[in-house]
Amino acid sequence: MDGPSELNAAQHDAVSTLSGPLLVLAGAGTGKTRVITFRIANLIRHGVSPDRILSVTFTNKAAREMLERATALISGGRRSKFRPWISTFHSFCVRVLRQEIEVLDTQTTSRSTTAAIRSRPRDELFAICVSAINN
Repeated sequence: MDGPSELNAAQHDAVSTLSGPLLVLAGAGTGKTRVITFRIANLIRHGVSPDRILSVTFTNKAAREMLERATALISGGRRSKFRPWISTFHSFCVRVLRQEIEVLDTQTTSRSTTAAIRSRPRDELFAICVSAINN
């Protein structure tokens, strides 16, 4: 793995964890993005298909930075048709809801999708997104 000397013991443990989901929770400037991107690269090196990896964050800026760093670690910056799904929580949920629109029992036009999403309780929409993660 690239850069293990840059990681402290807790970060190395997180990067080395190859099974199941992982929550990285730490303060600003503590290396969260580095840990997550190193873990993504490590998972791929151990045979996990990039399109089976999901990483979510709060801001578009953080998601872009994470994707850039992960891509650089994985493929030296070359574009690949298979890459991890790295996005914000909002973007992830909207994409899932658009893909799973039949769950909301409506037509799939953009306007009706937006109306269907807005008409549902948030806990129901959240449950759909969580269900998509688990599948």
